[in-house]
Amino acid sequence: MGQTNPVPYRAADFSHLRGLNGLSDQQIEVHLGLYQGYITNTNKLNEQIAELLKAGKGSTPEYAELNRALGFEYNGMILHEYYFGNLSSAGSEKPRSGSPTLAAIERTFGSWENWLTDFRSVGTMRGVGWVVTYQDPVTEQISNHWITLHQTGNPAGFKPLLVMDVWEHAFMIDYKPSERAKYIEAFFSNIDWNTVDQRLTSPSSVRPVGVTRVAV
Repeated sequence: MGQTNPVPYRAADFSHLRGLNGLSDQQIEVHLGLYQGYITNTNKLNEQIAELLKAGKGSTPEYAELNRALGFEYNGMILHEYYFGNLSSAGSEKPRSGSPTLAAIERTFGSWENWLTDFRSVGTMRGVGWVVTYQDPVTEQISNHWITLHQTGNPAGFKPLLVMDVWEHAFMIDYKPSERAKYIEAFFSNIDWNTVDQRLTSPSSVRPVGVTRVAV
């Protein structure tokens, strides 16, 4: 990243994620622990890269490998923040009638059902990764994307609207690996569509509320 004095990240507060439908508190607790690991590794890599730059080793193989690893850790941190940020125990399966998100989905896909079929089809693809509904800020079209290993498949410049983690660690406490479809059903019963609306209507991408960087 080229930061000579990186400021460390800390975890956002997702303590409100209790009592979700179909996703146990234990599952969320384990998952938040994995999220903290991405924050720890992002901070560590930024520190190591900064030390190499200060030592004049910016063109070394070690520097290159650390930078390549950074995309995985950064996106692991950020995608989890989007994921936890669009969950709520007061969530619902479908956005309210007339909401910005539902209107945008219907303009692009023709109907809510067409979008939902596409999203779930992406979510049940083989492999581990993420399903993300994005908006192209130029055309305002909505599209669903499979993101592999956090950093592969993200369309540059698009706004993340709805993020679903389909790595097995997202549901391994509550469901068998073969029961991903049941997990997806549970996910859809806990979506905070107000947050998704906020992401859509904002002029730029919105990270979850409470995400901060703190000086040491």
